[in-house]
Amino acid sequence: DKSRKLHAFTNCKDKSSERIKVKGLLRINAIMGIPTRHPSCLSDTKNQSDFILVYEELLETKSSNSEVVKVGKWRQKFMKNLRKVGLEMEEENVQSQKKITTFIKLHAPWDVCCFYAEDLCMRAPLQAHPNPSNNWSGKILKMLRIPNVMAEEVPNKPLDYYTCAFKKSKLNRFLGSDNQETYFSITQRGRIVWEILATTAYGKRKHAEIGVERLLEEEIYKAAYALHDGTFEKPKQPIRPEKLNDRQILYEYWARWGKWFKYQPLDHIREYFGEKVGIYFAWLGFYTAWLLPASVIGVIVFLYGVFTMTSNVPANEICNSGETFKMCPICPENIGCPYWYISDVCIYVKISYLFDHPGTVLYAVFTSFWAVTFLEYWKRKNASLAHHWDVLDFEEEEERPRPEYVVKAPTYEKNPITGVKEPYFPERARLPRIISGFAAITIMITIVIVFIIAVIMYRVLVSIPLFQSKTLRGKASLIASMSSAVVNLILIMSLSKVYEKLAFKMTQWEMHRTQTEFDDQLTFKVFIFQFVNFYSSIFYIAFFKGRFVGYPGHYNSFFGLRSEECNNGGCLVELAQQLAVIMIGKQIINNAQEIIVPKMKTFIHHMKIKMNKNAIKTRWEEDYNLIESQGLFDEYLEMVLQFGFITIFVAAFPLAPLFALLNNWVEIRLDAQKYVCETRRPVADRAQDIGVWFSILDGMAQLAVISNAFLIAFTSEFLPRLLYQFQYDSNLDGFTDFSLAVSPNGTMNQTCRYRDFRDKEGHYTLFYWHLLAIRLGFVIVFEHVVFGICRLIDFMVPDVPEALEIKIKRERYLAKQALADTDTIMMNDSSDAEMARGLDEEDEDLEKISVKIDSAIKKSEKS
Repeated sequence: DKSRKLHAFTNCKDKSSERIKVKGLLRINAIMGIPTRHPSCLSDTKNQSDFILVYEELLETKSSNSEVVKVGKWRQKFMKNLRKVGLEMEEENVQSQKKITTFIKLHAPWDVCCFYAEDLCMRAPLQAHPNPSNNWSGKILKMLRIPNVMAEEVPNKPLDYYTCAFKKSKLNRFLGSDNQETYFSITQRGRIVWEILATTAYGKRKHAEIGVERLLEEEIYKAAYALHDGTFEKPKQPIRPEKLNDRQILYEYWARWGKWFKYQPLDHIREYFGEKVGIYFAWLGFYTAWLLPASVIGVIVFLYGVFTMTSNVPANEICNSGETFKMCPICPENIGCPYWYISDVCIYVKISYLFDHPGTVLYAVFTSFWAVTFLEYWKRKNASLAHHWDVLDFEEEEERPRPEYVVKAPTYEKNPITGVKEPYFPERARLPRIISGFAAITIMITIVIVFIIAVIMYRVLVSIPLFQSKTLRGKASLIASMSSAVVNLILIMSLSKVYEKLAFKMTQWEMHRTQTEFDDQLTFKVFIFQFVNFYSSIFYIAFFKGRFVGYPGHYNSFFGLRSEECNNGGCLVELAQQLAVIMIGKQIINNAQEIIVPKMKTFIHHMKIKMNKNAIKTRWEEDYNLIESQGLFDEYLEMVLQFGFITIFVAAFPLAPLFALLNNWVEIRLDAQKYVCETRRPVADRAQDIGVWFSILDGMAQLAVISNAFLIAFTSEFLPRLLYQFQYDSNLDGFTDFSLAVSPNGTMNQTCRYRDFRDKEGHYTLFYWHLLAIRLGFVIVFEHVVFGICRLIDFMVPDVPEALEIKIKRERYLAKQALADTDTIMMNDSSDAEMARGLDEEDEDLEKISVKIDSAIKKSEKS
């Protein structure tokens, strides 16, 4: 009978025999074409599923018996050890034509949650406060009496609590402890179960056969994930906003494209995805908001160049010169490179003025101040968030060793902060591994440099035939530079993927203690490579191209080819072209990947799992259809590289912040949709800040000052024109003729001109040496003035807001005072001395502390 359904087995003691029965019935149904879904080995149905494990078994396996036995043995031992820890389980099998998919629903009972909450130093609520919602832009608009269209009331806003480390012995002191079913949130339960899964052995510990991550790599389990809080789609029938589930609230008020101009509900994001994801979106939103003034000023600077283009005297002289200035060939005459006239490149000289005028100098100074100020105010924002989300001292006091580190560490040592013995990997054993990691970086950087040289040679070889063509002569440099930039972009993106996998393996081998240290080291390795990968060609054009060409009769060669000169419009316009291609091209590729790749992965994933589309799916089946979350590393890397483009080379491309702003508005919604709609719910990791990314951003801000100083001094025409105005003509009349040297006699078949400040014998003129002195002086003055003002900004803007600093100090003072009062009571009250000795010193008088701190917070808020 095709309507026959498989019933649940009530006796689950003999797992192997029951699995044989299940598989037998499933095979019969498969032959008869009966779709089957049923739960097996059910536990208490009142308990919620905190985590899901999934594995698949073929109905007709072709694997060897030894492999099947090994996989079954590992899986059986892993499940047995999970039960020993105290996890409750229930299984549900979903059968298709070729395989059985088994969902193992894990539930952490109350006692297990309490033990691991204390072990993981989770924060427990003592008192609730109104959730502070301070927004500087909202305050400014309110002062100006302008309606704030960005503000929106999001339902079910999480409460703000005064918290302390969870202690089971003080359970009655915590809010909500009387309700065991709701005391621990879904994110906390998911974190607890993941810790158990990551530290449970499935084989021999000495062989590092431990943790679900390796089981996933070996495909013994297909997936391990926490469940989403229902569907993200809003119900069709009318429903009050506060009745929506957390996922629906995030979609309706954050992830939809229609909310692109609204504030992000950071507390809701943190509550659902954890502090690590919450801090990322807080930083991305803060960075995007700060791009707005930089974009406005950049557009103004660019428009200034557009409106003053017609008054550019040197460009007008070039365009009106006709055949006055015959230019030397850009490659040897003997291979057919012709002479040309500078008027042929009139349009490119005019375009170069858009990126090389006095306004760009002021904009470079502004951007240097902007970058430093942005980082200073982010430190304040980060401190407020870390205190608000109870992660202010997470990295120093609460973070535990990584499970892989625990397994492979050969000895135990006392932690100098906590005083607890924990696994320890000797520094001497780690040093050779770290050196090997740097060697791998060096090799990959060398490969990048080889590719850069190849691109340079490509550009030289392509420009020769283009310049030989009379129709393409004026566009030869443009075509060569643009096509080489595209080739360079393809090489950059390809090398990035290869190196990221190598860096991850090297960082795993180095054995870093905590996840934060692991992430920081991985970030550092990848960024060093990516910095060279993305910026080396740009640095070459900005500071090296055209510097070592020589002059007629004494040209320098490079691999048998004459050193390439700058674009006809100058090096700065070519730098702007390179920046535009790499930056905008990278943004387009990344956004296309974020739209297309998840859909392709989802399609491939659906093809692999081949579940019945017509059947009504449970929550765990719906989430299994989603793809796995890839973490935040690529998101941070994309934004940090973008920050480098808009700061280090902003003097050459003032529109860069505008393109970054437009990209980030799209990026926020793409990332939001990806997390809410397209990927499985990640484990809610804790984090105190954005990690080593802040140090990288700070280093790039310092480098931007130096880079822009040298760009203005040596690449731009600003200083040569300024010196000419001072010494010869304030209107720049005759500057074109003055800036073109004459080829020495006998060096060329015809007398021709070339760009340089040399005399007829090829020696540098006195003007050149005056200009060199001014350039060096400008670099020194620019750097000292900007760095000095930046240090002043750093001094004037404290890292922690004054109100928050007072709040933190007050809390610590009250805690110390409460402990001191406890010590006095213990000394005076002899009748209760033995009882007092048995109390935990850290947790005495928590109620007194909470009352005092609550009153202190209210006072500080009033003040």
